[in-house]
Amino acid sequence: MCARKLLVPTAIFCAGLAGCGSNDSTASVQAAGSGGSLSVGGAGGAAQTGGTGGSNAAGGSAGSSAGTGGAAQTGGTGGSNAAGGSAGSSAGTGGAPSWWKPAPGLSWQWDLSDSPAPLTHDADIYDIDLFDNDASVVDALHAQGRKAICYVNVGSWENWRPDAGDFPSSVLGKDYDGWAGEKWLDIRAIDALAPVIGARMDLCRQKGFDGLEPDNIDGYQNDTGFALTAADQLAYNQWLADQAHARRLSIGLKNDSDQVADLQPHFDWALTEDCFDQGWCADLSPFVAHGKAVLMCEYTDTGVVFADACQQAATLQFSAILKHRQLDDWLQSCP
Repeated sequence: MCARKLLVPTAIFCAGLAGCGSNDSTASVQAAGSGGSLSVGGAGGAAQTGGTGGSNAAGGSAGSSAGTGGAAQTGGTGGSNAAGGSAGSSAGTGGAPSWWKPAPGLSWQWDLSDSPAPLTHDADIYDIDLFDNDASVVDALHAQGRKAICYVNVGSWENWRPDAGDFPSSVLGKDYDGWAGEKWLDIRAIDALAPVIGARMDLCRQKGFDGLEPDNIDGYQNDTGFALTAADQLAYNQWLADQAHARRLSIGLKNDSDQVADLQPHFDWALTEDCFDQGWCADLSPFVAHGKAVLMCEYTDTGVVFADACQQAATLQFSAILKHRQLDDWLQSCP
């Protein structure tokens, strides 16, 4: 996702800086902090650890990017922001990914009805409800060598959730047809939604989940009670991805197939419902083309011929399962 950077010699940064001369490039960066302005991060160390970004002591501007990595291994540290300066905006190259990025071909189970979810299936991934499962369930999955995804409703309000009262009434829209106790959210009001959605993501991270399934992120295509546009949805969905990644959580694009071209770069995997039955599975192929998993679910209530769905899933390299609409423990996977 990013190009390898070149190691910058320490001598370039030492010119004109008092106390510089050792091969520890961090010292040269810190010396510039007293009222001065330093526009680049420190150079990388001699081998494994990337350099430290510039620090901003008394109004100086910290490095605009992280220190350049040494010989790979660990990326540089972003600049610090002490008295109004701008901290380094990205980590150095060479480090390991900071969140899980599932590749195509993984098996999975999806259980949003059981509290807690029974861990009865041999699946690489379990997608389970955030509120109905505590950290011990996640720990048990990790002990079995599995990954855990937390289900979080980010596009509609549910009256039974413990934080339902934290949503401002101004963001609640029309009833979600077919789902009692749910109302659509005004996703344009990101500032109003951020405290609640952010707290849910924090809880997901605190419980030890590896990834996050954001539900109802295609409200612009529904009768929500708000004049939502495709641009509104893109802005909200990209914000969700940024917030998840800031917490080192993987995040999937659920449905919203019309916006794949714009959103695929921001999301780590995808999840589909009824794509075979409705004929749009191939729309998610760009994820697989970029080495990202597509978790595919078909439902028994459509009468779909699951063997045919499995055949298409194999061609597309999707991970297909058959489930009851209520998403209980029952599961059928492709052979």
